[in-house]
Amino acid sequence: MKNNRQASSRHMDEREKLRKFRELDDAFATALQELDSVGASNEEATPQEPPFEERLKALMQEYDQSSQSVATLMRTIVELRQSSHGAQ
Repeated sequence: MKNNRQASSRHMDEREKLRKFRELDDAFATALQELDSVGASNEEATPQEPPFEERLKALMQEYDQSSQSVATLMRTIVELRQSSHGAQ
């Protein structure tokens, strides 16, 4: 019974990690979409929104992600967007 609990606990931990990763991925995708729609210039950004870099750092801290893992995620998102645009 103890092994079942440990396996269940590990399974739940993996599910939680996956859920957090998906939330982080969604947040990055949203941020990239906002950059596309608003433009990269800070002049067009609304004053009540923190700059992209601040939002990125806050998300990294909240989800305990290293800059290396975030860079890998960002590259993956960009590559997937480029491949999906190329497929159209």
